Amino acid sequence: MTESAAPQSDHRTVLLRGGEVHSPADPFATAMVVERGHVAWVGSEGAADAFASGVDEVIDLDGALVTPAFTDAHVHTTATGLALTGLDLSRARTLTDALGLVREHSAAHPGDTVLLGHGWDATRWPEQRPPSRAELDEASGGRPLYLPRIDVHSAVVTTALLDLVPGITGLTGYHPDAPLTAAAHHAVRSAAHGAVTPAQRAAAQRAALAHAASLGIGTVHECAGPDISDEGDFTALLRLAAAEPGPRVVGYWAEHVEGAKDARRIRELGAIGAAGDLFVDGSLGSHTACLHTPYADAPHTGAAHLDAAAVAAHVTACTEAGLQAGFHAIGDAALTAVVGGIGAAVESLGLARVRAARHRVEHAEMLTPETIAAFAEYGLTASVQPAFDAAWGGEDGMYAQRLGAERARTLNPYAALLRAGVPLAFGSDSPVTPLDPWGTVRAAAFHRTPEHRISARAAFTAHTRGGWRAIGRDDAGVLVPGAPADYAVWRTEELVVQAPDDRVARWSTDPRSGTPGLPDLTPGGELPRCLRTVVFGQTVFARPNE
Repeated sequence: MTESAAPQSDHRTVLLRGGEVHSPADPFATAMVVERGHVAWVGSEGAADAFASGVDEVIDLDGALVTPAFTDAHVHTTATGLALTGLDLSRARTLTDALGLVREHSAAHPGDTVLLGHGWDATRWPEQRPPSRAELDEASGGRPLYLPRIDVHSAVVTTALLDLVPGITGLTGYHPDAPLTAAAHHAVRSAAHGAVTPAQRAAAQRAALAHAASLGIGTVHECAGPDISDEGDFTALLRLAAAEPGPRVVGYWAEHVEGAKDARRIRELGAIGAAGDLFVDGSLGSHTACLHTPYADAPHTGAAHLDAAAVAAHVTACTEAGLQAGFHAIGDAALTAVVGGIGAAVESLGLARVRAARHRVEHAEMLTPETIAAFAEYGLTASVQPAFDAAWGGEDGMYAQRLGAERARTLNPYAALLRAGVPLAFGSDSPVTPLDPWGTVRAAAFHRTPEHRISARAAFTAHTRGGWRAIGRDDAGVLVPGAPADYAVWRTEELVVQAPDDRVARWSTDPRSGTPGLPDLTPGGELPRCLRTVVFGQTVFARPNE
């Protein structure tokens, strides 16, 4: 990809030509004009000649693909940056590996007040157990250490960190030598993150946003809240993102709203909704997702944090205040509580008002035909993470361990959601699973349970336009005249169009389809490589030597 450049300004006019432009305005487009931060025109190479002399910059795509930039609809930005710059245990293949990585990290960071890590998953280890406190005390040299499980709903810690939290042994979810959950986990997380300096936090946020930009992500939805981070972290992130070039950050603050005063405070923080990880339950991996019947490998049904009445109160107050509401709900009982509560809000407010607010539900994994129908009726957006299925689905995966194979096969039913007309917005929940947009599209198109697979085109739409629709914008996430110029440029192989039948792995390159092509995402193949990411006409990532 080569270019003839003029001095960069927010109002320059740019012509991209000589590639493939993924646009419903013209399925055979090879060129695009960007002016004042918006798409001004898309079309053919021949027609591009008419624009070439009147633009400030011409970019020769050299056959590269231009697509809308991705939107990751569920991110924890600071935690993602800390995982990128800190102790990452996701690569540990055994408990012994994990403890060795703790020792190395502790030795390499003698000045850190608290050691922070992320990403362990004992279900992948032959030992099939998390590290004990004694093992962590030894590996850390007796220092405070916080290690959340990969789903971030439980954590193992050292004695030195427990000593920083007065009254920890009396909190719900405290276990003498097992992962901490519930209030005990929130308390140790608060203590650990409280030791992060503003400079460390800003560095982590910059690292996360730079990494997102390098993957063609133009927008992230920051899902923050008092049980996850703190107001200072949230507002600092929004300020940083507004002041520096990079992906735009849309903020959600997950705090219960009881009236107009609470809604006003949410807005004053800079959030567009009281949504994201407002916990109705926990996670399957930590045995805290709330189920109707017990886990297959534990004699209980998980944890319920909000009931239908609390959901109804939150949705009613948010709707009356013109504020988007949302919840974290994974288990079938949690999802029953969500749709029951929203149904109660509909009875008092009317269906039209509730639908117009575009409330959303994060994760929504254990759906049933009844809850899917309720999502469709109430206009709820399903903000979901296909990488969860790639990581933990299948006959032998963590979901099958927790639920049994039969229940596990019902999880993440994307095809049924689309058939019912439920809007989908794709995300990663990073750092739970990595920022990886093309991998996310692949995971949905090649779901481990075949009946839940959707077309690559539908998955791509959910990860681009779907994230914009989830925040109430129907005019973005697609390269058509008038849309914001948020796009990414990719080096990839020949573009293909997925055949319109149930055999998701079958592809067609027939140009008569009139459908814009996408890269072949068949598992095992190389994913596209991002060359450039542009947000509102401004380059926020450019791969060197391209």
